[in-house]
Amino acid sequence: MTRSSKNKNIGISGLAAYIPPYRVWLEDWCDWTDNQWPKIREVVGRSFRVRGPDQSVYTMAATAVMRLIEQYDVDPSRVKFLGLGTESSTDNSAGAIIVKGMVDRALEARGKPPIARSCEVPEFKHACLGGVYGMKGAIRHLALDGAGGQAIVVCADIAEYARGSSGEPTQGAGAVAMLLEEDPQLAIVDLPASGSASDYRIMDFRKPMSRFCGQDRSETHQVQDFPVFNGKYSTTCYVDETLHALNDMYRKRNLNPASYLRSLKTIFMHRPYRRMPETGWAVSYLFAISHGNAEDRAELASYCYEAGIDPEQLRAEMLSKPEVVALADPERMQYEAYPLTMAVLRIFRASRHFRREILDKLALGSDTMLDLGNLYTAALPAWMAAGFEQALDEDSLSPGEEVLTLGYGSGDAAEVIPFFVADGWRDATAAIGFGDVMQFAVDLNREQYIALHDGRHAAGLDFYVPKNEFVIDYVGQADERHFSDLGIEYYRYVS
Repeated sequence: MTRSSKNKNIGISGLAAYIPPYRVWLEDWCDWTDNQWPKIREVVGRSFRVRGPDQSVYTMAATAVMRLIEQYDVDPSRVKFLGLGTESSTDNSAGAIIVKGMVDRALEARGKPPIARSCEVPEFKHACLGGVYGMKGAIRHLALDGAGGQAIVVCADIAEYARGSSGEPTQGAGAVAMLLEEDPQLAIVDLPASGSASDYRIMDFRKPMSRFCGQDRSETHQVQDFPVFNGKYSTTCYVDETLHALNDMYRKRNLNPASYLRSLKTIFMHRPYRRMPETGWAVSYLFAISHGNAEDRAELASYCYEAGIDPEQLRAEMLSKPEVVALADPERMQYEAYPLTMAVLRIFRASRHFRREILDKLALGSDTMLDLGNLYTAALPAWMAAGFEQALDEDSLSPGEEVLTLGYGSGDAAEVIPFFVADGWRDATAAIGFGDVMQFAVDLNREQYIALHDGRHAAGLDFYVPKNEFVIDYVGQADERHFSDLGIEYYRYVS
């Protein structure tokens, strides 16, 4: 397990979240857009959240950090590392320091000390993996020069897609803050046993700056950040990077893949929508049993025969090393690196083993996640928050139990990291309050959704008054020789 210079375990002691209240029911959205609700429900989820007109990635991040400090009675002067993981930042110079400044002023207004002046304030960006990289950076800080202090990593994002695109039902917005320290109360993070993978994939999912340069912000504060993406190819990239990260961990820990995967009870993965983690974990299981004992291989062969596929051909595909980057070619129109495996997966989904080895292991918190949409960097910690709360209600986790987490970021990279449930996980979980955050919602009609999505104020929402959260007060317009604040956001804490 990860050790600091004082030979102490390091990990997570608390989680706190901010989710904007504006909600779109996907069944309603299907009616508005003539999409098939049964298919959307099965593949995507039930609903997603939309940011408000006075919200940005920084307001959500700062609100989550304030909640973390208050819910866990954190002494801000002990926080020597504040990391921001995001792919929705709108300032290409400052990052986490914006969040620190907002939080410091709100703390001082409440008569509390600010975060330490000696605090490091990095921003981590690698698509949806930025928050995991931020967590790893914080743990390394606490293990070395930051030993004895505390760290906060906040994951905050706004997932927006153009109306009419295939990504539109997978939108979302929110932030989750994590408190990290020695002798953690929620979960020990075992970095030495983790697995990593990365490979450049050109056009899986990108956000070139040219998309929003010169946008008119005169009516609202929002900058629209629609990605360039290729859905089927993105699934291939997610699956392939997951396999490589797991293989790295298997080698480090000298694990038997099939036995190890079966031994796990709980897994949390990056979740852009409902079906993606199910697919990633199911393919990982099929690859694992292909290297297993005779009984494992017989199970795999049974799926192959039902799919009309030669088991040896499937094994040859699994042992191959496809160049996924070469599939990023519009002339080929073939984005599948493992076509035989995906055909076998369709049979596996209908088997009794799929429930036990896949769905049951992904079950904790999964129902709550159906109403979140995609939170990019915050998707994984949000699922953990929901999962730990469900485990507390059901008393279904035990101190010392291993929980596997897998983060992923398009572009592409993946991190698979073992967590071990801490002795104090019940008290730490009781303070998360994720269910309370999810309870309050303002349901949008079609016109209100279109207005907020397009960066305009929506009629009929004036009744919602922010409370104990940050908002954008105004955006600077000055561009004079003696003073310029053009495009700079000014914030206010509404208490």
